[in-house]
Amino acid sequence: MENLSVLNSKERKGLYSMMETQYGCTFGEDYEIYMNSANKIFIINKDIARINLSALRINSFGLYAGEIYNGYLRLSFDGAILLGKKATKGILDLTDDLAERWSKGEDVVVDSDLHGYMIVRSGGDILGCGKLANKKLYNYVPKERRFNNT
Repeated sequence: MENLSVLNSKERKGLYSMMETQYGCTFGEDYEIYMNSANKIFIINKDIARINLSALRINSFGLYAGEIYNGYLRLSFDGAILLGKKATKGILDLTDDLAERWSKGEDVVVDSDLHGYMIVRSGGDILGCGKLANKKLYNYVPKERRFNNT
């Protein structure tokens, strides 16, 4: 595989330490974790080791879980859902009104002193991942996963 490499135990430990610091949980030991040259994280069932991948040209496989950016893990939409139920840190709860606006793609102003990448939820539902800075929650929900304005 030219662009993907499996994380060794030291790299995995570093990623899990970052996850514990930011979100208070990890993916667990049931997954193999790969990273590409753009620092994007992919997780896949450990049974992938049974397949000889050396002759294949693969850019990605598994679930895109997030990206390491400036020393922090920015979760993908799916990564936020995967970790959201287990997370004990880095969670921002929105009111129904703010959640609706944010789910349509808007950046919203919130009354919080938290900062950094956050798992965003409303009423127990995970809405994705956003970046909170200076009381403004920046939207990272992909356009194809946003609610329509109609």
